[in-house]
Amino acid sequence: MSTTYTATAARDGRWWTVTVPDIGVTQARRLTEVETMARELVAVTLDVPLDEVGVHVVVARVGDVDVAARLAAIRDERAQAQRLEAAARAHAAALARDLVAQDVPLRDVGAVLGVSHQRAHQLVQS
Repeated sequence: MSTTYTATAARDGRWWTVTVPDIGVTQARRLTEVETMARELVAVTLDVPLDEVGVHVVVARVGDVDVAARLAAIRDERAQAQRLEAAARAHAAALARDLVAQDVPLRDVGAVLGVSHQRAHQLVQS
């Protein structure tokens, strides 16, 4: 049975300081080494096999840059962009259907929407 721990990495000079809550602190030279170092720290501290330890790495800070907060904002913006894209697709499909209902040819519907007539057909069918 594997247990997953959260390891927080913060840049400290030329090293990454790796903190695993309730376990301890270690260091890594490269960010790619953080997971391994954290897993080894947990395994040694708790005296459990290394293959039973999972680690989720969170980059917290690099100097005065709050990486975690900025990554959270990026994730939110990407989610919002996906919602807006889905809404735009729905609106384009509705407009395409409404234009076809007014006997506008698919080629012209495509020209209005800035898409090929094949894509206009797909929008009408969706």
